Amino acid sequence: MHRKFITTIAAAAIAVTAFGNAPARADEDVLRALAAIAGIAIVGKVIHDRNERKREQYNATRNAHKAPVYHKQKKVYDLAPRPLPHRAKNRRLLPGDCLRTAETRQGRVRYFGKRCLERNYKYVNRLPQACAIRLRGDDRNRRGYEARCLRREGYQLARR
Repeated sequence: MHRKFITTIAAAAIAVTAFGNAPARADEDVLRALAAIAGIAIVGKVIHDRNERKREQYNATRNAHKAPVYHKQKKVYDLAPRPLPHRAKNRRLLPGDCLRTAETRQGRVRYFGKRCLERNYKYVNRLPQACAIRLRGDDRNRRGYEARCLRREGYQLARR
């Protein structure tokens, strides 16, 4: 970049000397124009160098665990999804002790008992109400959440 700048200044100087035969008024205008161009070029170079230093500093801090990288590179973002924290994973794990089976007229139904979940699962209030069921039997009524429905909603049986 420095070579281009020096070449530009040298070319401007040669161009100014070529106008030696023109009147003095034209020389002043040309010199003013060249000075303005040189000033703009210098300001542009200072801004470019500042941006380069910022980019190098960014790359050095971003790759602190690796060897510092001081070459020009495009920003690359890691698009892989981050894993869920354990507390979020545990919200979707239902206790296996609460899984029950009941015989109905339509066949066998697997469900999680409501009272058991209230005792052993912290997030009962966040379970989908669309999965709530009520089973009527000869001896008693049972309430709970249908296992197949909860599985479709993303809940799993804890493997403990």
